[in-house]
Amino acid sequence: MGAGAGATAGAAADVSATSEAAPGTGSTPIALASPAPRVLVIVNDVDSPPGKFADWLAEAGFDVDVRTAPETGVPAPTELDRVDGLILLGGGLMPDETDRAPWLRGEADLVRRALDQGLPQLGVCLGGQLIAHVAGGTVQAQSGTPEKGYTWIDLTEAAAEDPVFSAVSARPSFLESHVDRIVDLPAEAQLLATSPACRIQAFRVGRAWGTQFHPEATAQNISRWDEEKLAKLGFNKDTLEREAEEREGDSLVEAKRLFTAFLTVVRDQRGRPTAD
Repeated sequence: MGAGAGATAGAAADVSATSEAAPGTGSTPIALASPAPRVLVIVNDVDSPPGKFADWLAEAGFDVDVRTAPETGVPAPTELDRVDGLILLGGGLMPDETDRAPWLRGEADLVRRALDQGLPQLGVCLGGQLIAHVAGGTVQAQSGTPEKGYTWIDLTEAAAEDPVFSAVSARPSFLESHVDRIVDLPAEAQLLATSPACRIQAFRVGRAWGTQFHPEATAQNISRWDEEKLAKLGFNKDTLEREAEEREGDSLVEAKRLFTAFLTVVRDQRGRPTAD
């Protein structure tokens, strides 16, 4: 799936699971197919598209509404009543930079309503930072050591009991690209993953999951990175590309497990939007 604005698949309206037989016919009611689950995907940067998420959503039979926020803005929070899950992608912004990215106000409203309703949501990089910010955490710009390329991630004990992160192996490697980070989680959040350079790699608050790493990305992303900018941050592009060649296959296996587990939560919570 491309990152085009407003790309939509499938009908939004719900239908009954069965049809009634005509009176007096004695016929058996005909079972109708349940409508596919539907997710809203917010693209915050045209250079950070849904990537592998698009493939995995299609494989799972989900209907998808993709909004490229810099071009179209974001839908009103009431639009969440028409979807079963929310996915927020990355971008080179801080979650409160509404002067540079006015749509972030509306996106924060979406996150807040989803948290209040218990609607499953997954935020990646900026998306995860936005969830933390709205829920009461702290995000700092250009904080700590930058992370670029494939990074080893350590899961916490809480991850073993988590409905999403329990699907992931003990020490996966995921693609990273950030200089900003979450430094304090919301009070009610659970830390799920960490790394030596970034203490908060993944967390959960209610039915919202946030990651600093990019499970949707592939090694192709690195080929588009600027060599001089990487060098200024202390990274060698050739080294990053060699590591990517070695790790990408296993990383995508783990990323698909994580994302599939999230989609299972979305399916299981359909029609039950009561917060934990």
